[in-house]
Amino acid sequence: MFARSKDAVKAVNWGNGLSYRMLVASDGMGFTICHTVVHAGTKSRLEYRNHLEACYCIAGKGRVVSADGSESHDIVPGTMYALNEHDAHFLIADPEADMHLISVFNPPLRGDERHNLEGDHFSNY
Repeated sequence: MFARSKDAVKAVNWGNGLSYRMLVASDGMGFTICHTVVHAGTKSRLEYRNHLEACYCIAGKGRVVSADGSESHDIVPGTMYALNEHDAHFLIADPEADMHLISVFNPPLRGDERHNLEGDHFSNY
């Protein structure tokens, strides 16, 4: 058994916010848990080719939109969304406040991954 506080974890700048990787591959649990901060007013082109991800919103609001725009979900506190098919997507934070998510990845992240949001491709790891 172990415990870890957010204050004890170094934040990783993932591109358009911060990710506090609370549980990573080296912890041996088989999944990752992050407290993810998405900066207000940002739009991120994301894709996880090697991981499945589920996110639960705890503060702020925004939207997740499929790469082709055919599917869109408003994200508010209490909403969960899952990228169950390695979905390329846009993650859009409301301009008024940062959005805070609890993100779960399977398989687990190493903990140092960062997105490259330059250009018109979907950043992936």
